[in-house]
Amino acid sequence: MAVKPDWLRVKAPQWQRVGDVKSLLRDLNLNTVCEEASCPNIGECFHQGTATFLIMGPACTRACPYCDIDFEKKPQALDATEPIRLAEAVGRLNLNHVVITSVNRDDLPDGGASQFVRCIQEVRQRSPQTTIEVLIPDLCGNWQALDLILQAQPDVLNHNTETVPRLYRKTRPQGDYQRTLALLKRVRAEAPWIYTKSGMMAGLGETNAEVEAVMQDLRAVDCDILTLGQYLQPSPKHLPVAEFITPAQFQAWQTLGESLGFLQVVSSPLTRSSYHAEEVRRLMTQYPRSRP
Repeated sequence: MAVKPDWLRVKAPQWQRVGDVKSLLRDLNLNTVCEEASCPNIGECFHQGTATFLIMGPACTRACPYCDIDFEKKPQALDATEPIRLAEAVGRLNLNHVVITSVNRDDLPDGGASQFVRCIQEVRQRSPQTTIEVLIPDLCGNWQALDLILQAQPDVLNHNTETVPRLYRKTRPQGDYQRTLALLKRVRAEAPWIYTKSGMMAGLGETNAEVEAVMQDLRAVDCDILTLGQYLQPSPKHLPVAEFITPAQFQAWQTLGESLGFLQVVSSPLTRSSYHAEEVRRLMTQYPRSRP
């Protein structure tokens, strides 16, 4: 595995607070993408008392070679108590903003959309002031399943592009770039009050021109928020890092994204899809949208 440059080194967290969050998650038998996907920001986020909840897991039905989430285990039946336990964690952590994501569940007819809906409903009932962001899979292009999630009215819907089209076969062999764009376009058409969001990894061998082309594609479907971060190889069995992108280049992408019309661009080596996601609350105040 390649040696990380200095700008990718993170400060050691205060483990007492990290331990408190981990204990709560174990107590409620919940998974987080922070732990399952080996996120480099886990110390900072757990120290601040935040976490990105991973539902319907931890086993995934896809084997994306960049991702550290387990795909070898057999997915289990959905747990009807999971949404209740998740809402309890949101309340006990006193979260202003919660991010709910999932593994891919291609084994389910609706791709797990109904579980997202139940989680949104339970959080709204338990913590009505908490804004809700869902980071969803592509649902295999099942737009009826997507509509179920939209009807539950999350505040933000995130679906990651992950990489440039040329690298999809190597990086996301079961994904489809055009399907990703189509999903985001449908959200804007069917639920224009929901803020849309997408994210990309850099350092997998993409060119600057390819990154810029994806940014333009996302703006063409009126995507509101973009995150850009450095890909890090979780283990020797995963895809290697092709390049460590400099902070200056991430800043250049942020400047470009803002000029293209994204309402918010978060671009840095350590940025991940839900890193500092709570900042969207400020965006919602600055650019308010009316619900039906």
